[in-house]
Amino acid sequence: MGEIVNLNKARKARAKAEAAADAAANRAKHGRSKAEKTCDAQAEARRRALLDGAKKED
Repeated sequence: MGEIVNLNKARKARAKAEAAADAAANRAKHGRSKAEKTCDAQAEARRRALLDGAKKED
């Protein structure tokens, strides 16, 4: 005879594993750290300042 399995616990464990897999996929797809976002924002600000400084007046 096999081992007795609580179906409710098995169902919940499977749902938890699926949710963890979805969360990992979303982190890989959308996740960026605050430092990365700040670095990109600073680079964009430097780029805009450089372009505005080189702008010719009419």
